[in-house]
Amino acid sequence: MRWNRRAVKVVRDWAIAAVLALWGAGAQAQALVVSVDLSDQRMEVAEGGVVTHVWPVSTARAGKCTPVGTYTPYLLKRMHYSSLYDNAPMPWSIFFLGNYAIHGTTQVDRLGAPASAGCIRLAPENAEILFGAVQAVGMSETRIVVRE
Repeated sequence: MRWNRRAVKVVRDWAIAAVLALWGAGAQAQALVVSVDLSDQRMEVAEGGVVTHVWPVSTARAGKCTPVGTYTPYLLKRMHYSSLYDNAPMPWSIFFLGNYAIHGTTQVDRLGAPASAGCIRLAPENAEILFGAVQAVGMSETRIVVRE
């Protein structure tokens, strides 16, 4: 098959438009980046590329797992009660993968060390701030990055 100049131009222009659309979508989708470092038990929140908050967290204790990866939140609940762990309160829940969420905890004395069944725990006042930030920019514009 032989390509004529017009066909090559159409394909090239389409490819450039697709790359630019994806590039723009990627930039927009990172209006809010929540980075969780499992080894440091720390969360950094960046809005528009500027770190605005650094907080201690508690992630999975020995024998449990906090999933590593990059996620987009899919559900926000001001107050959730765990169906897996004795109706445990999970205020300001930001669900990002199945039953895994970032949420407030009453066990603030355990922040900074692994203590959860897999969720990412925050002090309730910090969880409320993060919840509000996700609401403000939108779930589709938020990325949650969990690293070892």
